[in-house]
Amino acid sequence: MPTNVTPEYKKAEEAYRAAREPGDRLACLKEMLRTIPKHKGTEHLQSDIKTRIKQLSEELAGPKKGGKRSGPSHVVRPDGAAQLALIGPPNAGKSSLHAKLTGSHSDVGPYPFTTHLPIPGMLPFEDVQFQLVDLPPVSQDYFEPWLVNTLQHADGVLLVIDVADPECLEQVPAVLERLKEKKIYLRSAWPGLDSPPTADESDDPFRLDLPTVLIANTADLDPDPEEVKILEELLGLRFPALTVSAETGDGLDSIGPFLFRALEIVRVYTKTPGKKADEDKPFTVRRGETIYDVAKLVHKDIARELKFARMWGKD
Repeated sequence: MPTNVTPEYKKAEEAYRAAREPGDRLACLKEMLRTIPKHKGTEHLQSDIKTRIKQLSEELAGPKKGGKRSGPSHVVRPDGAAQLALIGPPNAGKSSLHAKLTGSHSDVGPYPFTTHLPIPGMLPFEDVQFQLVDLPPVSQDYFEPWLVNTLQHADGVLLVIDVADPECLEQVPAVLERLKEKKIYLRSAWPGLDSPPTADESDDPFRLDLPTVLIANTADLDPDPEEVKILEELLGLRFPALTVSAETGDGLDSIGPFLFRALEIVRVYTKTPGKKADEDKPFTVRRGETIYDVAKLVHKDIARELKFARMWGKD
């Protein structure tokens, strides 16, 4: 990014990086385009901003009701405690895993490229839920262009591989390389895990770094974690790994606790004065967020008019 940008542009870019809602991201992109200095050094960045504005506008507009149809929307509105994307090579068992974890109706078949659209589903863990989005496979020869926009809203990635498939030694590097071409980088560091931070190699505002857990899917009744360690060494990966079986259900109950801990999810229960606390469905924030962030989840008007709040409970 050019260094001679204005403070207004820098502020808009920071807001874009922090924005979670598609509408907020679009507003930030428009502000970035408005405030960026117009000279030769920013021409490439201007073009990139305009392209993303066009793509996101089309996604938010959805299918047209008349004339030429724009096709289905590929933007999945974030829901639950966090949004996680399922990424992997063909026939890794992503859709079977998604269906098992969320009860979704993902198309499952013994042939590649069964999934053509993003399919959201909710994974319950205790009294919170995680949104899992099943995505089409990624390979050297296959990459849906709309995946870039869809992944902008993800909080992390479940990289699903079939450890019994010898081709995964070639498939996984291909997946990582195709994502890298689109400025999407899968990293090993999660906020709540003791892992070294990943160095940011670029100040590109459209670089997307996503914390990733390797989901080693296998049909074995007794999956061997050592097999996964060896596989990671061969591939040069450092992702935290979970060994599961979408077929037998083994290991699936480890995913919810991992996500809760790794993303540093915090439950917040609310109560009306004079009444008992509502302990059925808590609001969820991340460690380090504030009462104002909770108020925004309740209602934007409450957040705007918030003067004080009373807290109770344990740290």
